[in-house]
Amino acid sequence: MHGDPTDASHYRLVCSVCGHRQADDGLTLGCPRPHGPGLWQSDYQAAEFTPDAAQSGVFRYRDWLPVRRTLAGTGRTTVYRSERLAARLGLSELWIAFNGYWPERGGDLMTGTFKELEAATVLGRIPEEAGTLVVTSAGNTAAAFAELCTRQQVPVVIVVPSSAVPRLRTRTPGSEWVRVIAVDGADYADAIALGDALAKLPGFTPEGGTKNVGRRDGLATVLLAAVEAIGALPAYYVQAIGSGAGAIAAHEAALRLRCCRPGPLPRLLLAQNDAYAPVHQAWQSGERLWENGSEQDQRLAAERAFAPELTNRRPPYDLRGGLRDALTQSSGQVFTAGAQAALAAMDTFRELEGIDIEPAAGVALAALRQAVSAGRVDTEAPVLLNITGGGRARLARDHVLTTHQPDLAVPRSVVHDAASIAEIAAVVAAPRLTAAAV
Repeated sequence: MHGDPTDASHYRLVCSVCGHRQADDGLTLGCPRPHGPGLWQSDYQAAEFTPDAAQSGVFRYRDWLPVRRTLAGTGRTTVYRSERLAARLGLSELWIAFNGYWPERGGDLMTGTFKELEAATVLGRIPEEAGTLVVTSAGNTAAAFAELCTRQQVPVVIVVPSSAVPRLRTRTPGSEWVRVIAVDGADYADAIALGDALAKLPGFTPEGGTKNVGRRDGLATVLLAAVEAIGALPAYYVQAIGSGAGAIAAHEAALRLRCCRPGPLPRLLLAQNDAYAPVHQAWQSGERLWENGSEQDQRLAAERAFAPELTNRRPPYDLRGGLRDALTQSSGQVFTAGAQAALAAMDTFRELEGIDIEPAAGVALAALRQAVSAGRVDTEAPVLLNITGGGRARLARDHVLTTHQPDLAVPRSVVHDAASIAEIAAVVAAPRLTAAAV
């Protein structure tokens, strides 16, 4: 891996359940002590929020990132104050955190979504000898890790549902560092199950999803960039969610920032597809679909969702430091939006702001419009809208993109079969193959 060598002495990991503290080995995903589930949280030595002007991209915020090295050529969030969209929504102070490709605004995320922020930080956190990283994705995270792992020469196996392959497009062509496994007839939960099983085998390392403090603190830089631009914490933070890692990350960043930016925590206004909204349902009614719902019903509902990247069937909701805690502490709300409203929001953003946005961002904007119409937002207060992905149409016009074809295509039936998983591991550990099948 290339980059400026550093160490991890500028922070410690703290268990959100028991308070246990320890140094970070770059790989741990949970507290070693016996207790209920909870997230690691990072405790940084730097008490002040001081961006590092000498660093580029996401590593501008390296003092508040759990990394042992910085990587060259990373992008970051660009934040600006909206005029036309703000006026259309009736908001006095709307700030856009744009994550994607938009050269005129400084948008330099080459895969078009904020997943690039987490990929850069995860790669900056892991040690050189980590082995082959295993990443599961519904599409956007896959593209981000494919791009950055190729650039940084980090071996990675990426597991996606077959339906996500068309979204696995990058500027950097495929390389021997990246292996893609596509699971036919699967959804995101199936990909997670296969990735988790594969990562337990020798030679492989789990990326860890929301449990990875590197992933969350990388996503937290969205709020750091906003505070740098605004000069204060926003009153509301708006984002569409699947797992909710980005929302948890924003809340954790707000808690850190109160040391030097006093004031109320931003209220989380989160959004999901109306076709499948397990977090909305849990927050509104207390029903946990992931515990009590029919798996087949959930699978069918997720297939109908407008933005498939928002269909995590096992969100980190009840564990300590998870979504429920963040929503409770921030007096947050969860909304839903359908395909028609999200498409209209995407058209509105392109018309008024001048750039295309991704379906998930359309869901977020539609939910914000709904919240304003329902009187759930103080229209005089500063609102931060996280456009989690955008500019992909512009990116495709400006650059030649490569769609990463699967190295291995497997049926969903192998996901829970130990023998098949061992065979898959042997194949992806071997020299690169093309469109192989088990």
